[in-house]
Amino acid sequence: MKITLKDGSVKEYSESKSVLDIAKDISEGLARVACAAEINGEVVDLRTMVTEDVELNILTFNDEAGKKAFRHTAAHILAQAVKRLFPETKLAIGPAIDNGFYYDFDRDQPFDQEEIKAIEKEMKKIVKENPPIERFELPRDKALTLMKDMGEDFKVELIEELGEDEVISFYKQGDFTDLCAGPHLMSTKAVKAFKLLQVAGAYWRGDESRKMLSRIYGTAFTKKADLNEYIERLEEAKKRDHNKLGRELELFTTNEAVGQGLPLIMPKGAKVIQTLQRWIEDEEERRGYLLTKTPSMAKNDLYKISGHWDHYRDGMFVMGDEEKEEEILALRPMTCPFQFMIYKNSQKSYRDLPARYAETATLCRNESSGEMHGLIRVRQFTLADGHIVCTPEQLADEFKGCVDLINYVMTTLGIDGDVWYRFSKWDPNKTDKYIDNPEAWESTQVAMKEILDDIGLDYTEAEGEAAFYGPKLDIQFKNVHGKEDTIITIQIDFSLAERFDMTYVDKDNEKKRPFIIHRSSIGCYERTLAMLIEKYAGAFPTWIAPSQVKVLPISEKYHEYAGTVVEKLRSAGVRVDLDDRAEKIGYKIREARLERVPYMLIVGQKEEEEGKVSIRSRYKGDEGQKTLEEFLGEILVEINTRQIREVEVEQQ
Repeated sequence: MKITLKDGSVKEYSESKSVLDIAKDISEGLARVACAAEINGEVVDLRTMVTEDVELNILTFNDEAGKKAFRHTAAHILAQAVKRLFPETKLAIGPAIDNGFYYDFDRDQPFDQEEIKAIEKEMKKIVKENPPIERFELPRDKALTLMKDMGEDFKVELIEELGEDEVISFYKQGDFTDLCAGPHLMSTKAVKAFKLLQVAGAYWRGDESRKMLSRIYGTAFTKKADLNEYIERLEEAKKRDHNKLGRELELFTTNEAVGQGLPLIMPKGAKVIQTLQRWIEDEEERRGYLLTKTPSMAKNDLYKISGHWDHYRDGMFVMGDEEKEEEILALRPMTCPFQFMIYKNSQKSYRDLPARYAETATLCRNESSGEMHGLIRVRQFTLADGHIVCTPEQLADEFKGCVDLINYVMTTLGIDGDVWYRFSKWDPNKTDKYIDNPEAWESTQVAMKEILDDIGLDYTEAEGEAAFYGPKLDIQFKNVHGKEDTIITIQIDFSLAERFDMTYVDKDNEKKRPFIIHRSSIGCYERTLAMLIEKYAGAFPTWIAPSQVKVLPISEKYHEYAGTVVEKLRSAGVRVDLDDRAEKIGYKIREARLERVPYMLIVGQKEEEEGKVSIRSRYKGDEGQKTLEEFLGEILVEINTRQIREVEVEQQ
């Protein structure tokens, strides 16, 4: 048989061989670091037997699939340790994930930190024992019997969902056996550099109506140095985590009496959002958008027209009872149906198009409790929402205009290097999720791809991520912990114009259906605030900062001059605060630095006599003395041009 390797070279064998034996034949060094393999593009174990001509790629920890096999093995070592120490615990699932692994367990109480330490110690013992990892298969009935005898109810449920003729695989290492598709390493000895990171709650199968389990997260590497480096990055991420830092800087808070997913934006955070909102609304107006203001709720009749009632009802907050024939209202999860009604208020001509509508809209979506996190995923949020109604001939240029606006916004915020584009398409195998019109889906996706390629965007494609009414371009980002989310989106809608009977009179005096583009410019303000907190570690660019200057008098004698400085800055539109507390100047400076204030103006006798201010900034530290007029002129340029200066002074 012929084995074609990744580099194009060919190995020939007269008899069947395992992938591991082939790896050894290529190089003993390769065999030592091999984690898994790809046979004709399918990821398999090293123990897999090769019996015919194939294309073979040996995977190491440097390959994503190899890394997952390595960390999946670490998850099994974790589960084995838990079963040894707490045998009454039941196993759920334990996959490899980005940057690590987790395993879900069912026990009466969550694991505490002392138990986590004991589990880690037991894991090290298992690695040292180095039991071989063996794979075996059973028919469905025998697999069910095995798991029932072991008392593993969650595994039984998983097996029962499989077909009657399914052959089911298990992995055994020493005294531990687990239902698993694999792949895994050949033994445990390679998994020496690992760390258990946290314990969290997780519903079985992600379903809030199911049992809450204890999820232990961990990570694993081939080298201790790599693990240490990762732990250091995690510590840095914790410092930037908006959920922690945003509260410390008093940008937002939460309260159980208010409810989960309903953050309270405090004055400093509200000032950041207000600054962004005024900028966006002015920019949208400059680009030809018309401002609308629509209700926060509507009868379900409106959502039935749009299709949200059929495709999105579970994500809505509904008031009233259909069975009692009451009037049913729902809080709006989006503004599109409302703006479409504004469009329909009068008959439009082709001369009226494109019609660009924009609104700063407060929206409500019934996110599951397990999905909510800080400001990134909430139940009430404020969206820079907008819709463009246009002719087919205008579609490409209007879409490009949306992309241009988004690029301008991201560049101005300094986040253009931290995001990427995703072309989100429908999944033709899940038609219940989407408007059922395959021909329209395909033609719209082709048109959208042509636009994206013409712009020259570098994008990935994701099947099954489209909106229910059309494909979209998503701008993606990751938070400091590596969790991916969408920050901004542009969608082409081929369906709702017909559902709402939206028309325009064309040049031939015939009524025609317009195209619709759903778009945002800056996305959800709360999510954008979270991203900016993490991007800048709370040290926002001066133009965004809630407090741009803090005036610090050296003593009470200079309060009057400090007040004059504050008044002149405030009159010029600078956000300024006065710290006139009876504290030493060093303490005041440290406090201002902790608050991430861009500029501190220190005033004393010399400054008052010469009409100057002593400047300390987070950019360069001590910047010396300048006249107030000189400083004011410089900071106004920085604010009005939305400069992003590099922070050179370490935040204490």
